[in-house]
Amino acid sequence: MARRYDSRTTIFSPEGRLYQIEYAMEAISHAGIVIGVLSKDGVVLAAEKKVTGKLLDMSGASGGSYGGSGEKIFLLNSNVISGVAGITADANSLVNYARQAAQRHLFSYNEDIPVELLAQRLCDLKQGYTQYGGLRPFGVSLLYAGYDPHYQFQLYHSDPSGNYSGWKATCIGANNGTATSLLKQDYKEDITVADAIELVLKVMSKTMDSTTLGSEKLEFATLTLDANKQPKAKIYKPAEIDALLQKHGLGKKDEDVAAPIPSDGTL
Repeated sequence: MARRYDSRTTIFSPEGRLYQIEYAMEAISHAGIVIGVLSKDGVVLAAEKKVTGKLLDMSGASGGSYGGSGEKIFLLNSNVISGVAGITADANSLVNYARQAAQRHLFSYNEDIPVELLAQRLCDLKQGYTQYGGLRPFGVSLLYAGYDPHYQFQLYHSDPSGNYSGWKATCIGANNGTATSLLKQDYKEDITVADAIELVLKVMSKTMDSTTLGSEKLEFATLTLDANKQPKAKIYKPAEIDALLQKHGLGKKDEDVAAPIPSDGTL
């Protein structure tokens, strides 16, 4: 029955479902997991990178950059960072749209865009792609971690349908059911950023496909306040991620590191 109604995003099935949106959400469920945790003094994001091969040139990502390493976590504005799960090309398009919306708001009102307003702007765009013929939904979900003076730290999630919602802790991508169960068990209302970092790393270690955590498969970011009470986004560089993992006892152990090849080339 579904095959008669899933070729267009504008056609409802007799059960009232839009199958193309459901298929977009299914694509997201196969992407690397992204976890966000809201604390009383900041927000923590962590994401699993899908390594495509050992020959991939990661020199651009190894040093990090102001806007992130370009796969899972991005800086949208000085007060908002985002984690994405789904089709990377769709995510890049939405990230650019969000950055432009944030800059337009800054230019017009001389203040950083509120987190919820930025989520609304993206969701308006995504909803339009479910309503008009000839378009397909964006195959990506986003987590928005941000701060504004009125509502303090916030964490939002949006999906391909154009819906968004606020969360204390949530996740998107593969194994999100297991991760959600772990977050429900261990999340506390008065959690600090340090405790949130520990919680996120614990959940990532139990839900990622790989047996060991490392910077080659993990992206990490925090949003806190600096000494002047201004939002400070920090997207961790690979070396900082490895140091953080070692600090929490989750890094690669000595036996996990490959043995060096003898100088004569023999194995």
